This record gives sequence, structure tokens and C-alpha cells, in this order.
Amino acid sequence: MNPALPLAVLFAASFMWGLAWLPLKQLERMGLSGIALTFIACGTGAALLAPRFVRERRHWRGQARWLLLIALLGGYANLAFTVAMIYGEVVRVMALFYLLPVWGVLGGWLFLGERLDARRATAVAAALAGALLILGGFDALRGAVSWTDLLAISCGLTFAGNNLVFRARQTIPVASKAAAMLFGATLLAAALLVAGGQPWPDTSAFGWLAAAGYGLAWLLVATLGTQFGVTHMEAGRASIIIILELIIAVASAVLIGGERMSPAEMAGGALILAAAVIEARRVGK
Repeated sequence: MNPALPLAVLFAASFMWGLAWLPLKQLERMGLSGIALTFIACGTGAALLAPRFVRERRHWRGQARWLLLIALLGGYANLAFTVAMIYGEVVRVMALFYLLPVWGVLGGWLFLGERLDARRATAVAAALAGALLILGGFDALRGAVSWTDLLAISCGLTFAGNNLVFRARQTIPVASKAAAMLFGATLLAAALLVAGGQPWPDTSAFGWLAAAGYGLAWLLVATLGTQFGVTHMEAGRASIIIILELIIAVASAVLIGGERMSPAEMAGGALILAAAVIEARRVGK
């Protein structure tokens, strides 16, 4: 395989994730709530992967419990990301989602036996300090945190757990694990819709087609692109490239979306970005 191919695919996928807020907010303007949009988009992607999932069953037979865990963690992460991105401020949501180094380091230490050295501890401390600044400093301890902030943080936490399972179960094909994530998100969204978490949206037929198109042309492509890239590249190099998601999301939200960052939020974002770079460089060693 040409070594430039995984690099190009991961670059493209990172750009798509960084700009995902654009189609999400546009679809919300068309009357699609975050939960219903997750149901349609993830359900469309899951349906497309279903035949591959069935064909690969001999590879994951006997490991269904791990696929169930991926469905729960990755499914919730997809749902929380979509809802937080639609209703929250893009800059805050992406910065808080990128507390991933904290959860990844702690999870690797607790569950995979990975070493917690001084560099990793520094990354964790920087990321936590950055999150505190973004959430309003010590006011965050008095409850000055929005529900979209909490969704973004929980999204990063569950996505980090999903990644730990991805790394731990290398014998399960990537397509099957991606399908489990999308199935999980679809079922969680369906359960919330039935329970009345949000009303079924009143949108046009074009709105439904647009949501399905987002699931196939954006969500599924970006998900498979990221997994293809990280599977065929050195971990440290891939991690550095993935950080582009945060940079692209913040830059586009400021330049296109008209969002503004306070000095404290900029400092917090810089600390989280530094933590992500420290951990990515450490992974590559």
C-alpha cells in the first residue's frame, strides 16, 4: 500500500470531523432535532454496514460482549456529539470533547496497564486546567456549567472508552466495530424518541433525505476514514493529525460561524491542545 494513502485519508477524515458542525446545524434549521438526526443518520450508516457485519461474524463470534460494549460507549458518544454540537457552542464543545488525553491516559493506566509517567501526568494536568478555564474557572464548581458542556465532556469520556476497546480487541474487524457503534447510536436514539426525549420532528421529505445523506456521505465516510487511517499509520503520527479536528472546528466556528472566544477560553483551549500534542508525541515513542 502506498504510505501516502492512509495519510491522505486521515487528513480528509479529520477535516470532515472538524467541519461536521456545519451540516449538523443546517439540518437542525430544517427542523431535525439532535436525537432524530442521530437516529436517521446513524441508522442509514448502520444499514449500509449490516451485510458486512454479518459476513464478518466468524471473526467476532464469541466476542459479542465486546461489540455490545462498543455499541454502548461508541453509540452514546455519537449521540452526545451530535446533540452537543447542534445546541452548544462549537468552540466549547470541541475543546471539552478534546479532554480525550485525560480519559485515554487514565483508562490506559487502569485497564490496559499502560505506564503513567511524568509526561503523561503533565498532559492530564494541562488538559484539566484548560477545561477549568473554559468552564469559567472556579465558578464551574458552583454549577456554572451548561448541559451541552456536560454532554461534550461525557462524549469525550465514552469515546475514549470506545477507543480503548477498539485497541484491546484487535481481532474484531474495523468494519464490524464501526457498525456496532452506529447500531448502538441508532438504538439509543430510538429509545429516547419513544420515551419522549424529543418530539418527532416536523420536516420535509428533503429534510429526511438530507439527514440520510449526511449519514452516508459524511458520518460513515469520516468514521471509516479515521479508522482506516489510524489502523495503517504509526499511532503517534495519526494522533497528531487527528488534532486537526479541534483546530479546524475552532477556526471555522470563529471565521464562519461568528463565534467568539474570551481570553480565558483561548488559554484553556491552548492548554487542551498542548495536552493532546504531548500525549500524541508520547504515543509515537
